[in-house]
Amino acid sequence: MNRSLEGVHAVIAGGSRGIGYAIAVRLASLGASLTLMSRDRERLFAAVEQLGEGVLCDAQVCDVADAGSVVRAFEAIGRAGHRTAILINSAGIATSARFAAIDQATWESALRVNLGGVFHCTQAALPSLLAAPFGRIVNIASTAGLVGYRYLAAYCAAKHGVVGLTRALALELADTRVTVNAVCPGHTETELVRDAIGNIVARTGKSPEQARAALAARNPQRRLIEPAEVAATVAWLCSPESHSITGQAISVSGGEV
Repeated sequence: MNRSLEGVHAVIAGGSRGIGYAIAVRLASLGASLTLMSRDRERLFAAVEQLGEGVLCDAQVCDVADAGSVVRAFEAIGRAGHRTAILINSAGIATSARFAAIDQATWESALRVNLGGVFHCTQAALPSLLAAPFGRIVNIASTAGLVGYRYLAAYCAAKHGVVGLTRALALELADTRVTVNAVCPGHTETELVRDAIGNIVARTGKSPEQARAALAARNPQRRLIEPAEVAATVAWLCSPESHSITGQAISVSGGEV
């Protein structure tokens, strides 16, 4: 088996479900030890248990939008003896609404979680990443960080910010052993997409099957992306051999972007 990450510790913000959990499974299969972070305690500990006894994994209840919560989580990770070499920023939320209907709370929440969370976690993890033999930051953005989508103005703004932050930080760290990249999935089989399907049904009167087909039609391959496909791309970026790959925003979208 490929155990290229044996002895490497990875922190996965938003690791309790969806793409984050798929990344946890993939990195664990490569030998990495893990800390999963989520603000949902029940989901978080269920995810750790689901990974199984053979995986070295612990959990930190953490709200990535809260700088203090993030600092406390990383302090606890350090006290546990972990030296973080990989940071995956996968926590995210999405709310669909016409631009004119977006209220202040929705706008600020989208920015705090999707963009602020990346900022807080990266600042907290950076000293450990710089001290590691090699360090990897992978931000889970979205095709919404590369193009616009109707009714997702707040989400698009935040994810474009994530891509910009990725590119800027990659240049700042180019003379270190730390790389910084973004992975930009298209519509992926996660709870976010299931929520989007529900919104389409409520707004248009389409059936769930029609709503799903409408989302899949944006992908030239006419399908939704699987979380494991995103995780495979992330794992490649986390490998020791990927050192020359930095500042990239890699679309995983069947050719949509």
